[in-house]
Amino acid sequence: MIFRIIIFLILNFSALAIGGLFTNAGVTSDWYGSLDKAPWTPPGWVFGFAWTTIMICFSIYLAYLWPKAENRKVLIGLYALQLILNIGWNPAFFHYQYVSAALVIIVALTLLIAFMLFFYRAELMFKSALLLPYLIWLLIATSLNGYILLKN
Repeated sequence: MIFRIIIFLILNFSALAIGGLFTNAGVTSDWYGSLDKAPWTPPGWVFGFAWTTIMICFSIYLAYLWPKAENRKVLIGLYALQLILNIGWNPAFFHYQYVSAALVIIVALTLLIAFMLFFYRAELMFKSALLLPYLIWLLIATSLNGYILLKN
C-alpha cells in the first residue's frame, strides 16, 4: 500500500510540476493581475495548499482503488485522461490565455473526477470521500474560470 501511495504521489506531483512549467508567472503575472476576478477568488497561497492536499488525498484514493478496480485498463485510461486535463489547463489558461479553452478543460476534468467518484464508490465505499477535496476544488476553480471568461 505504501509503495502504491508513493508511486501515485510521484506521478501526481510530477503532473503538477509539468503544468506549473506552463504557468509562467501565474497569479503574479500582469495579465492575471489585470483580470476582473470573482470576489470569492482565494489568495494565491491557497492554490498551492489546496493542490498539495488534493494530490495527497488523490494518491491515497488511487492506492486503495488500484487493487480493487475490476478493469485496470479503464482505470488507467481515466487516470491518464485526468493527467492530460490537469496538465493541459495551465498552458491553456496562463500560457496561451485561452480562457474559454481552459474552461472547457476544467469542466471536463470536473466531470471526470465526479464520474470517478461515483463509478468506483462501490469498490471504495467511504474511502471515496478522498476524492471530495479534488471535486470541491474543481467546482470552485471552474466557477473562477467561468467568472473570468464572462467578465473579461
